[in-house]
Amino acid sequence: MGGTDPHIHVESKVVNGGADVRNVLAATFGLAGDLPSVVTTGCGLRVPRAMTSARPERVTCLACREHARVEHLRFAEQVERLSSMPGSAIGAAQAKPAADRHRDLARRFSGTGN
Repeated sequence: MGGTDPHIHVESKVVNGGADVRNVLAATFGLAGDLPSVVTTGCGLRVPRAMTSARPERVTCLACREHARVEHLRFAEQVERLSSMPGSAIGAAQAKPAADRHRDLARRFSGTGN
């Protein structure tokens, strides 16, 4: 990379690398680990965390936008599939809003509307 990449990227673990996951871990286990200063992105580069965003409107790397779109769609399908399994911790009524949120994020990463 060499420090000249002007793009804003998305972390490769866009779905489970966010603040929500860290907050659950902190609340559950009382752990609050330090965040790494350099992360792997959806396009495969390693960049400073400051050059990443989980907000679709801020991500300028097209490969990262596509990666995030695919990951959010995959996660939405997984949530719905798992919620329909016997013994699931969440039901379909809880899974639908979560899946809808991730489908909306996927749409926003694709750039097809606001």
